[in-house]
Amino acid sequence: MEIIKYDSEQGKQLFNRLLNRSKQNEGKFQETVDEILKNIKQNGNKAVFEYTKKFDGFDVNENNFKVTRAEIKKAYAETDPDLVEVMEKAAERISAYHQKQKLNSWLEPNEKGEMLGQLIRPLERVGVYVPGGKAAYPSSVLMNIIPAKVAGVKKVIMTTPADKNGNVNPNTLAAADIAGADEIYKVGGAQAIGALAYGTETVGAVDKIVGPGNIFVALAKKSVYGSINIDSVAGPSEILVIADESADPVFVSADLLSQAEHDELASAILITTDISLAEKVNKEIYKQAEKLERKEIILKSLEGYGGIVVAPDIKTACELSNKIAPEHLEVSIKEPFSALRYIKNAGAVFLGHYSPEPLGDYMAGPNHVLPTGGTARFFSPLSIDDYIKKSSIISFSKEALFDLGDDIITFAEAEGLTAHANSVKVRMNKG
Repeated sequence: MEIIKYDSEQGKQLFNRLLNRSKQNEGKFQETVDEILKNIKQNGNKAVFEYTKKFDGFDVNENNFKVTRAEIKKAYAETDPDLVEVMEKAAERISAYHQKQKLNSWLEPNEKGEMLGQLIRPLERVGVYVPGGKAAYPSSVLMNIIPAKVAGVKKVIMTTPADKNGNVNPNTLAAADIAGADEIYKVGGAQAIGALAYGTETVGAVDKIVGPGNIFVALAKKSVYGSINIDSVAGPSEILVIADESADPVFVSADLLSQAEHDELASAILITTDISLAEKVNKEIYKQAEKLERKEIILKSLEGYGGIVVAPDIKTACELSNKIAPEHLEVSIKEPFSALRYIKNAGAVFLGHYSPEPLGDYMAGPNHVLPTGGTARFFSPLSIDDYIKKSSIISFSKEALFDLGDDIITFAEAEGLTAHANSVKVRMNKG
């Protein structure tokens, strides 16, 4: 990777590449997605079954569409018992963390006869999309479903593609059962999003869809947004490490590689105050990459969206990081908590030499569904808030309304809304 001075032209070019890497040519896929969604809205199961057979080779019908308890039992038998134990442990930690995010409804009266408050209720039905094939990540199943169940969502419906024989990845099914999925259907792609959004004879429509997917899934989620809610449209993964002379170049290199292996568009950036560390990491990262299975993907990621930036101090390093607003931010410095005062934009912040990013992916407890592509400037990690809705509560006595009545009338008439004003006037005129 190139070692770049923080205020150089190369540094600006690197940041521009990062900010624009997610902009894919979506137009050529949108027409296909629109057609799929329209067909499913009109024809329900029939359309879902046709697309599933066409794209996945699975001859699906009403009898084999839904995953059965027998299939889940079989999945447990095919899943490594050690992995089951680890997933159960992770589920407990994820649940405990998200329990702390729960909010309560509240009412606050005052002596004037006003009663204001907020009513918090879980969503009724949530759809969770889970990719299949090589992109089967049971950790993401836990991260998407468990917060919904903690929030009190009545029904969590999961969709995931099956192979041509109708089999779903056993690790995925075991994770879904551990997390508490209520129904699981064997369908993927834009057709799965259509089934969840509009409902079919078998799949009931949901209030919100969460979960990652390919370009067809992403575009389908964008298209149905408005009629239902969605979480966000995930972009390529990214990690940014801020490090000083106390950092171990072996650790830093390993952490950068942990994200570069995801995708050729993934980004791995080191911002350091120590030129010696920069040089050591630049050698070590390629040394480690040689031994990794996804070497080709890693090298393309590092070439396109990797870089080592030398900054004069930690404050400047944090300011540069804030511009990128990384999905994952590691602070690998002597006093990591001292940097928190400068950090504004990051999906998750990992503090200290022994808090590597994969800790957050699997076992720490906070959600690993994080804002990407710079959206940490205004988005937050997936949380309980994604599975609840809030209603305002307003109750005024006669005296309390009259106390504000003239103000309401003045406001309404200034906006030309005389019926609004009259709604209050008729009450005040009756005395």
